[in-house]
Amino acid sequence: MTSTSTAFRVLSAAGLLSFGAAAAQAAPVTPDVIFGSGNANGGYTVATGSYEPFVITQVDTISSASTNVTPSFDTNLEIGLRAKLRFDEFNQPRNIFNQSGSTYTFDAGAAPGGFGFDANSPTTPVWNFEWSVTTDLDRDMPISGVTSLSALTYELRIDGDSGIGVNFAKFDPIRIAQADHALGNLLTGNGDGVVSRSAAEYQANLAKYSVAQNSWNYEFFNEPTDGAFLPELAAFDPSEDGTYRIEFEAFFDGKSVASTGIDVVVGNGASPVPSPVPVPAALPLLAAALGGLGAIRRRKRA
Repeated sequence: MTSTSTAFRVLSAAGLLSFGAAAAQAAPVTPDVIFGSGNANGGYTVATGSYEPFVITQVDTISSASTNVTPSFDTNLEIGLRAKLRFDEFNQPRNIFNQSGSTYTFDAGAAPGGFGFDANSPTTPVWNFEWSVTTDLDRDMPISGVTSLSALTYELRIDGDSGIGVNFAKFDPIRIAQADHALGNLLTGNGDGVVSRSAAEYQANLAKYSVAQNSWNYEFFNEPTDGAFLPELAAFDPSEDGTYRIEFEAFFDGKSVASTGIDVVVGNGASPVPSPVPVPAALPLLAAALGGLGAIRRRKRA
């Protein structure tokens, strides 16, 4: 998984007040691409949503009196997906997205070398998919545990079926014990995301930051020896023409805030399902008539 290393007291938060979502569109993500180095912004299929996620309980430290404060503003969220050429003919990453709307197209075939940890693997495609979420577009620093990454849940859906249908592996890529995601906020610059060094640091950072991003390859998930093996991807073959659906969604209090999805077309894409050949209307009648003649013959012989 590719990344770089790099005035009130909130005591409780509860109570969803409202939601709003906008249609996905091709765009850069906010604040920038913060993982790796040399990664251009743009080419994402982006969706936004808004939510009023909390009632804040403020406690006076002297009198211990508590007061519920309901903010009068929405919190805006952004979520994005894209696919990118990870391995060119020299086995190098390129800022090439081959995008048409929410569809991304790449050659079939295994990478010419692939990752060092699994060199020359026949199951490494030449493309990566990249995801991004920003849970608070309104504040340079999110409210810890309220509009930070830890305040929401997420679902990433990765398709392992090369055909017209889908076979989704589903999981939360952020609310896990530890990951090498690039984390940041609205002030984080290109390639400057923070990567947590331990599980404890990662959990603390989820409550501190509002941006999470990563760049992933199907190679990370398609073999039983992978640490994050997904059985739905076990039959994945990068040399096979196919179409793969990938979706990413963010939830607050169990309700969807924003969702986006892309299609990755490999080679010529998925083959269409053959349409059944229609039977002329007269044929069933003819078959019935012939069946009737057979019955008549049997009766005559009897």
